[in-house]
Amino acid sequence: MTEVKLLGVGGSSYSRRVEWALKVKGVKYEFVEEDLQNKSPLLLESNPVLKKIPVLIHNGKPIRESMIILEYIDEAFEGPSILPKDPYERAIARFWAKFLDGKCLDAVREALWSKFGGEQEKIKQEAYEMLKIVDNELKGKKFFGGNKIGFVDVAANYIPFWVEIVEEASGNVLITSEKFPNLCAWMDEYLSCSEVKENLPDRDFMLSFFKAKALAENIIS
Repeated sequence: MTEVKLLGVGGSSYSRRVEWALKVKGVKYEFVEEDLQNKSPLLLESNPVLKKIPVLIHNGKPIRESMIILEYIDEAFEGPSILPKDPYERAIARFWAKFLDGKCLDAVREALWSKFGGEQEKIKQEAYEMLKIVDNELKGKKFFGGNKIGFVDVAANYIPFWVEIVEEASGNVLITSEKFPNLCAWMDEYLSCSEVKENLPDRDFMLSFFKAKALAENIIS
């Protein structure tokens, strides 16, 4: 009998990526909520190098890093494909996923949590450049890979939900329909999908969490 356990945090976009993939594949799993201030022995044992969530444990074997876990789920379990079948399309999907989960995420995160002042505009411009690349890639598309949510959309899952909440909490607004019409249209499509709506954390809880973080970091007063 297959045993699947996910070590994660309910409010984490990284954990939610993995939960989405497991549900799309119809995999039954146990979710173990981790306290990142007091990490469990199981998490430290399962991810001794990075000591981070999420970790998927499949029949006692740990798999680490959310995007790697998505690929593992796609290969290990039957069900709808998460990555394209065509080798070239798979390579393109991996490229955009790496960009969204790396350079773009880093720039957006820095801009959202930057303090108001002279440096903030420069930091925002860098984020705008990354988001414009994403906006251009989405031109004429419903989702990154076509007409259904796939690997790249899930790599960008932080944009339509988490970014919007942090914008409200911090007062740093990055994404508007005037600047990024294609991205905003994609965000609406993404959030309207039933498998996404059923797999989001409580918005009020997340807003309170990020407001407290913004106050602690002197982003707002």
